[in-house]
Amino acid sequence: MAALVSSTRALFTEAVSAVLSSWPVLQIAVDNGFGGVYSQQKAEWMVDAVQQYFCDNKDLKQVEVEDFLSDLMNNEFDTVIDDGSLPQVAQKVCVMFQQCQQGKLAEVREHIHQLELKRAAGRAKVTAVKAPTEEEEESGDDEESMECDEDGAGASVSSAAVKDQQPPSAMAAEEEDDGWTVVRRRK
Repeated sequence: MAALVSSTRALFTEAVSAVLSSWPVLQIAVDNGFGGVYSQQKAEWMVDAVQQYFCDNKDLKQVEVEDFLSDLMNNEFDTVIDDGSLPQVAQKVCVMFQQCQQGKLAEVREHIHQLELKRAAGRAKVTAVKAPTEEEEESGDDEESMECDEDGAGASVSSAAVKDQQPPSAMAAEEEDDGWTVVRRRK
């Protein structure tokens, strides 16, 4: 990118900014503070870091850009990208870089405009997964529950505690509800 003039470099920086700001993974990371209180500043810094990466390295391959973006997201936002969007984002940045090198500035501006329209249409949002209701959670046979008093002040007596108070001969071969046989040591 050393051959790019400053106006082309500025256009490429704008292109990187448009690509990254329309990337749902980065939007979610910033909106939810995955990078801490400075998530927005980290996202802005990331644009400069990607632009500088292209300046410092010649003949970058898409895989190298993917790795760089993945490392940035992991290190700065504690986010591992496994939604398949990383190759797409890297490809967009690489294509725009090549277009800037070839002097196809009108095409780059058109891509930027399209990305800004996409970003203006709406940001990615995190949707909460519906938690199972109590009825769905409890399945009659393998239900485990705790018995508590209404006011929570005292301990309740469970059926196991009552069984412990029975005479030892009655308990020696008694089978528990779950199919296990309790074997006690003789006194």
